[in-house]
Amino acid sequence: MSISRRKFLGWMGVAGAGSLVGRSAKAAGNKHFTGHPESMGVLYDSTLCIGCRQCEAGCNQVNQLPPPEKPFDDLKVLDTTRRTDAKTYTVINRYTPATGDKPVFRKIQCNHCLEPACASACFVRAFTKTETGAVTYDASVCVGCRYCMVACPFEIPAYEYDAALDPEITKCTMCYPRVSKGLLPGCVDTCPMEALTFGKRDDLLKIAHERIRKYPDRYVDHVYGEKEMGGTSWLYLSGVPFKQVGMREDLGVTPAPSLTAGALGAVPMVVGLWPVLLTGVYAISKRKDKIEQQEKAAAVETAKEQTQSQADAKLTEALAQAEKDKDAAVEKAVAAALEEAARKQEEAAQKAEADSSASDDPASGDSGATPSEEES
Repeated sequence: MSISRRKFLGWMGVAGAGSLVGRSAKAAGNKHFTGHPESMGVLYDSTLCIGCRQCEAGCNQVNQLPPPEKPFDDLKVLDTTRRTDAKTYTVINRYTPATGDKPVFRKIQCNHCLEPACASACFVRAFTKTETGAVTYDASVCVGCRYCMVACPFEIPAYEYDAALDPEITKCTMCYPRVSKGLLPGCVDTCPMEALTFGKRDDLLKIAHERIRKYPDRYVDHVYGEKEMGGTSWLYLSGVPFKQVGMREDLGVTPAPSLTAGALGAVPMVVGLWPVLLTGVYAISKRKDKIEQQEKAAAVETAKEQTQSQADAKLTEALAQAEKDKDAAVEKAVAAALEEAARKQEEAAQKAEADSSASDDPASGDSGATPSEEES
């Protein structure tokens, strides 16, 4: 079951309490581990590499990484020495040997140490050396301390600095999902020159030493990764000293965990106090979130109250105005009705007066006697 980083901080608080009451904390490097038997690996023969960058393209495709700024068939990028980053798990670099002969190439990626320094430095065990030989990374428990980046002698782990919300550590996984299904790593599958060979690490060492024995003039008499830092799952053959292709020759054969176990074990309280520190950070963060939520809730409530008050005031004003408009309309209607009644009354009076005047006028011929009576 995976947990988020925030949940992890809360969970670590419980562990921190136990650490402070006398339970000694142990670094991940206190246990000596020499790798899984029959584990797999990759042999890279730089004398066969032509710098075509097809391995980069294969890695990019199978890991679904963002496309590069320049296409993989643009070999001008070889003019600049490059290194892996958060979006690039492997790169090919070109070098000019001291003898001034033709250029040589070197492939760079995670070497998948038998005893990984990154796993030794990681106190939450986000890195695992699997039975396939690959060193895998679990982002769900990573807290972003980046100790792995400091610990790695090959400077391989990269950090997603541009992923502000949930950054992760990135590196080559030796195509663990593909290898688990019986498939070849992407870079091995796409190499047209067979400069990369995938197989059991023990078998690869035999192949490498046989090539050196058979062609002593072609190779340096050393298989890089056989014993460096306790051994790696990625092995190298070269026709020039490894230093001339940018590889460290000062690492020795002591595994990284053996170098760090004593220092980390001598100060167990440092590891024990980590959960307490992280718990404090978590508590501060939670308190900040709680205060922020309370402030937001108060602001919303205040805004609601202000809005309701404004709405009530507008409603009261509207009702008062409506009442005034109603009274004015009634008064206007009554005045109009009274005016109409007065007009009609005046018209009736005028008509009655006119009728009365007409009946009293002698010229009207109405004397009360009939014509026959006048003749007689």
